[in-house]
Amino acid sequence: MWEKTLGELDALRTADLSADEKVDFDVYHQQLSTLVEAQRNRMWERPATADSAFWRSMAFDAYRLVLEDAESARAYLRMLANIPRYFDQQIENMRAGVARGFGPARVCMSGREEPVRVIAEAEDVTELSFFGPFSRMPAVVPEHVRTEFHEAAARVLSAEVVPAYRKLLEFLTTEYLPNLPESIAAVDQPGGLEFYRSQIREYSTTDLSPQQIFDIGQVEVKKIREEMDDVAAELGYPGDLPGLFEFMRTSPQFYATTKRQLLAEAAYTCKAFDRVVHQYFGRLPQQRFAIMETPAEIAKFDTFGRGAPDRFLLNTYNLPARPLYSLPSLTLHESAPGHSFQISLAEELELKDFRRLYISAFGEGWGLYTERLGDEMGMYETPFERMGMLSFQMWRAVRLVVDPGMHALGWSREQAQDFLRSNTAIAEHEIVTEIDRYISWPGQATAYYLGQLTIQQLRQEAEDTLGEDFLIRDFHDTVLGMGSVPLTVLQAHVRAYILAAAD
Repeated sequence: MWEKTLGELDALRTADLSADEKVDFDVYHQQLSTLVEAQRNRMWERPATADSAFWRSMAFDAYRLVLEDAESARAYLRMLANIPRYFDQQIENMRAGVARGFGPARVCMSGREEPVRVIAEAEDVTELSFFGPFSRMPAVVPEHVRTEFHEAAARVLSAEVVPAYRKLLEFLTTEYLPNLPESIAAVDQPGGLEFYRSQIREYSTTDLSPQQIFDIGQVEVKKIREEMDDVAAELGYPGDLPGLFEFMRTSPQFYATTKRQLLAEAAYTCKAFDRVVHQYFGRLPQQRFAIMETPAEIAKFDTFGRGAPDRFLLNTYNLPARPLYSLPSLTLHESAPGHSFQISLAEELELKDFRRLYISAFGEGWGLYTERLGDEMGMYETPFERMGMLSFQMWRAVRLVVDPGMHALGWSREQAQDFLRSNTAIAEHEIVTEIDRYISWPGQATAYYLGQLTIQQLRQEAEDTLGEDFLIRDFHDTVLGMGSVPLTVLQAHVRAYILAAAD
């Protein structure tokens, strides 16, 4: 089906399209090309990574869901009742994938069944995140109606959802996880090198080869290392980054002792950004976001934070793995002016439905760009926080080395961990979970830094061309003014803005 649609799109005369239609064409073409490759690779047989899976995303979605009336509550009940059928389909897909050696490496999926176990062994279904939307129903819904939905939800969760998770847990522990491939390399999966390159194209929206990405990563790691050396000297560690990293990883002063402290520090950064937002952005989103804890069911293996239009989820699990010196960078990336800010602005644009899909290279590139922008905005108040920002920059640059390194160039899991450990100050827990994420999700990790590089290069072009007429607010509004787009589309759009502004 997708090949037919792509062929019909290719038959169009692009010369007859308006500027806006040409953008639609380019975005849709990239999306269809990705779908065609996904169909060829049978990606539905690989629905789980070390970082994300359908069973986790459902709990995450429940955490965000608001049931505003009886109709939405009934629809949600119907969805819950269909979970057994949905899980059965996913189990069959995973069974087909693992039978042909297609799936994430066994080593990186250890323990990933634990979120399933939490639900499968639940004693009180009203404590599950799936029940949360019913307990949060607004007061405008009559109390007796809310009570009826509470009772109905408890029945469905007990009779349908929990048994479905039990069945999934049995499949994962006895059949799926033990039989996953031993090799961590994507080139050893069905499809070989072309499979890995298709993943690079999907997530980075570029046609760079693994070797080209690896080489770019090595150059960027060297640049950031030089910046780190300067900060290390300022902090009394000249020429001793490993010593500084060890001090930052182990000194209690850099870690919150309570969940409330971690949440409060993130809130401080959010309000600090509010002080300067008008200097850097002309257009602001109407949607506000809340800072909330990552749901307990997924916290153990989830990342430090996740941004959405209405909330910034901060992971308070294992506080000794959540350094405060990294928190300002994380907060800017995930909330404002990063994902919460960027996605909210995109939702306010008048776009066709297919233009509302998230494109990693743009979204994650923007998020990483805002971390570097934080330095310019004065968000990092101590040299340790600035080192935290540089460590986060290095973390993403390292991805350009270790992702193709592991998936195409023969690197081991331990070699990748050592490279990340020796070049960043991120906590050991993050080092392990991140490398496992890259193993299980080929190509995705390349999107961040390649996206940021593109935005930085476009900004440099604008500054060089416009000189004193360059306005940072206009540049940012231009970058965010089309929603999520492939990097080639972004380049054309920003260069058109530069030409117009130069007239």
